[in-house]
This record gives sequence, structure tokens and C-alpha cells, in this order.
Amino acid sequence: MLMEEDIKKAIMDFAEKSKKTKFYFKDMEKAVHKVMPDVKARIIKKAATALINEEKLIYFSTGSSTMYGMKGKGQIEDH
Repeated sequence: MLMEEDIKKAIMDFAEKSKKTKFYFKDMEKAVHKVMPDVKARIIKKAATALINEEKLIYFSTGSSTMYGMKGKGQIEDH
């Protein structure tokens, strides 16, 4: 069984190396599948949500679609 921490690490590696500041779930899913091909989308989504709760990733909504971004990379944040 794959550990959620390994999936989180793969997501963060992708987010750090990505040239884009925002990315779709499908892009993140493809990056995780390169490292761990057998992981189901539901488990990746759960790990991404955990990273959002840990404030390492953020949601970005355009109104019609939701994207993810690495906190502090490319966005202006109001506190």
C-alpha cells in the first residue's frame, strides 16, 4: 500500500518544479502517476486536500474550473 506521505511528496515535487504557478488536478495526477502508476485519483485528491489543509497548496478558482497552486508561488495573498 502506498503511503499518503509519498503521494504528498510527489505532488510537492511537481508543484516546485512546475513552470506554471497554477495547475489542474489532471496535471498533478499525471505527475504522481509517473512516480507511482497504480495510485487512484481519489487517493491523490485526498493527499492534495491534506496539503491544502496544511497550507502548502492553495485552491485557485476561475469560476468555471478549480486549479491548484503552491502557496506563495506566483500569487499575491491578502492576510
